[in-house]
Amino acid sequence: MRFTEIGQQLRAYRLESGLRAEEIAARLGVSRAALYRYEKGEVIKLDTIKRLAELLKISPLSLLGIGVEYYNRPIGFFERLRQTEETADQILQISGPICYLTTSDSYDNALAEVFDELSEQAGAERIAARSVSEQVMGILAARKRMYSMRRPGIIAMMSISAIERLLDAGIASTVAVSDRLRRLCRQVAATEISNIATLMETEPMGLQFGVLTGAEPSSAFEILRARDRVNLAINPFRTDQGPSSQTGVAMITGADEAIAAHQRVAESNWRDALKGPAAAARIRQLLHTAAAA
Repeated sequence: MRFTEIGQQLRAYRLESGLRAEEIAARLGVSRAALYRYEKGEVIKLDTIKRLAELLKISPLSLLGIGVEYYNRPIGFFERLRQTEETADQILQISGPICYLTTSDSYDNALAEVFDELSEQAGAERIAARSVSEQVMGILAARKRMYSMRRPGIIAMMSISAIERLLDAGIASTVAVSDRLRRLCRQVAATEISNIATLMETEPMGLQFGVLTGAEPSSAFEILRARDRVNLAINPFRTDQGPSSQTGVAMITGADEAIAAHQRVAESNWRDALKGPAAAARIRQLLHTAAAA
């Protein structure tokens, strides 16, 4: 058994459950320090794995890294994605209108303001909402730090229609925020899309963007390739939406058939996508249209 990976999945599922470390440790009959040691990869008995799985309401096989991992809260999925990105050498993704790992600090700053407003709107639950938001922001920041250090290759594809919607409403488009913040969200959206156009024009090593001009893909996914394994992550969650308000089921699997099927879809889309200066020109046209509206 790979105890480090078991520990990583334990942490992701703990965040997913919404239970505090103290609660899980108490129910398990161990100290909080012992639980954290398990999460860091300390040897863990099969009986303890079984009891943890019962507490977290998952299959023991999920903690052992066998089969498919499911997450119905953004916080658990984002943490697991962070862990998977730590060893990835290449990331191939079909996503929304942006690639989070390449966004600017302005994006994260605006996101923090959005989450603050949403937490205040939660009324009696605002303390819990703020705690979850801070945890999510910490996970997202850790993902960016790791990307900055390791620089895995990224191939990212986004659709024209998704970019148009982003420029029209701004980031965090599905949540209610103040007029001031909505204006900021639109400004940040335009800045991020402009940055993508610049990256398309300069074509830095290890980073490629493609613009999909046909029908918008029905789902967002990533294929993360490391030296010794490949994982597929299917993601219904967006980084720019409230972490406590999103619903869906995210999935991570290493199944060969699932990876191969999504690889074929990605390759077909990449073949037909606009790339380089041609894609940049199309995006700048969208920016001009949005600015004139």
